[in-house]
Amino acid sequence: MEAQWTPHLMTEKDREITATILRERSRLGGFIRRRVRDQTDAEDILQDVFHEFVEACRLPAPIEHASAWLFQVARNRIVDRFRKKKEESLETRGASDEDDEGLRLDLALPADDGGPEAAYARSVLIEALEEALAELPKNQREVFIAHEIEGISFKALSAQTGVGVNTLLARKRYAVLHLRERLQTVYDEFEF
Repeated sequence: MEAQWTPHLMTEKDREITATILRERSRLGGFIRRRVRDQTDAEDILQDVFHEFVEACRLPAPIEHASAWLFQVARNRIVDRFRKKKEESLETRGASDEDDEGLRLDLALPADDGGPEAAYARSVLIEALEEALAELPKNQREVFIAHEIEGISFKALSAQTGVGVNTLLARKRYAVLHLRERLQTVYDEFEF
C-alpha cells in the first residue's frame, strides 16, 4: 500500500520549502525568461533550480537567504546553458566561422553537483571572473558579456551599437586575453 501525501504529514521544513517556492516562483521564472529565449529551456532551468533548492534544504547547513540563493543558482544555470549551447553551435558550424576563432575564453567551471570541493572551486572561479571583468574597460566588458554570456552575435551587436564588427572583435579579443591571463592562476590552483 502506497502512502498518500497529505498536508498534515508535512514537516515544518517541507512547509518552509513549499512556501519559498510558491513565493519566489513567479519572480524567479520572470528573471529566467528575460534571459533565456527558448521558453522550454527557461522552464527546465526553473525546475532545475527548484530541484537543487529542495536538495540543498535537506542538507544540515541551512540556506541563510533563500531568495538570493535561488537567483544565484539560476544565474549559474543560465550561464551553463549558454555555454553548452555555444559549445554545441561551435561543434556544428566548425572552425571556419571567423567570428569566434581564437576569441573563446573556454572557462570550464566544475559541475554544480560535484560535491563541496567543486562547489568551492566554482565559487572561487566565478568570483575571480567577476573581478577580472570589472577590471576591463567598459567597452570590452560590454562586448564580452553580450557575446559570451548573453549569446548576441557580433552582427546583431554591431546593429545595436553602431560599432563595426571588426572593432567589436578586437574588443572581445583584448577582453579574452586579459581574462585568460587573470584566471590562469586560479585554474592552476585547482588543477582542472
